[in-house]
Amino acid sequence: MPEDGRVKLRVYNMLGEEVAMLLNEDRKAGIYHQVVLDGSRLASGVYFSRVEFKDKQLVKKMVMVK
Repeated sequence: MPEDGRVKLRVYNMLGEEVAMLLNEDRKAGIYHQVVLDGSRLASGVYFSRVEFKDKQLVKKMVMVK
């Protein structure tokens, strides 16, 4: 993160339904952060992760293969 602030990380399925909230807390800038997704309850397929920080967001496509 470029500066301290609240970070939200959510995972969505192809229908746009939220399937996991992985992070919703304040984080410090300049520190390496790691979040683990336990995909044991998710089916194989395409998902999207969305990181929200202040007024910005980043969406990445992910593929779950079991």
